[in-house]
Amino acid sequence: MKILALDSSGLVASVAVVEDDNLLGEYTMNYKKTHSQTLLPMLDEVASMMELDLNSIDAIAVSAGPGSFTGLRIGSATAKGLALALNKKIVSVPTVDALAYNLWGSSDLICPLMDARRQQAYTGLYEFSDGNLQTICPQCAVGIEEIIEKVNEQNRKTVFLGDGVPVFAEYIKEHVKTAYEFAPAHMNRQRAASVAVLGMVLFKQGKAEDAAAHKPEYMRLSQAERERQEKERDFRI
Repeated sequence: MKILALDSSGLVASVAVVEDDNLLGEYTMNYKKTHSQTLLPMLDEVASMMELDLNSIDAIAVSAGPGSFTGLRIGSATAKGLALALNKKIVSVPTVDALAYNLWGSSDLICPLMDARRQQAYTGLYEFSDGNLQTICPQCAVGIEEIIEKVNEQNRKTVFLGDGVPVFAEYIKEHVKTAYEFAPAHMNRQRAASVAVLGMVLFKQGKAEDAAAHKPEYMRLSQAERERQEKERDFRI
């Protein structure tokens, strides 16, 4: 089975191709570029270097959210366009689950943190059991104090990763009451390879969808929508 994967859910843009147990290629960038500038050129470069016939892939896995509203739209639109052109299925991979999958095999509690602004994080709690990802707290958008309270309730060594770590590092240091670590650089951001491998697991479970049915999972209203609702409330008052 061959899976093409895309992740543009956060600051990182990443493209990967995985065939069975082999990572054939991965291109990941985390540097001052918008995903609209990088994602398609990265995909083209990966396909060119691998001499990849896109018709040979079995499905397209995409990090479907939560995350950056613009980034999710770019990733989903790219996946959707490719899937329609190639007549392939899309596997919508939960962003936070895929981040946790970076730490496959860890015996510790895993807490991905994506900065959702306003002192909130896109986050969840996970562990691995017999090589399988187990969800303790499903991905959600909550205040940092809420997820740290859940971490303390688990009373286990915890590994934090994601772009929310530098944002919330001081809060973590002051409020986490159990042993913890921050994941190292090669594991602490989104990777399309993790999206691909988890996407393959979900595909085998029958969790693929037609391109026309695919849409991102934003989990929160956009800033523009929140501002519009606030204006409407003020007007009614």
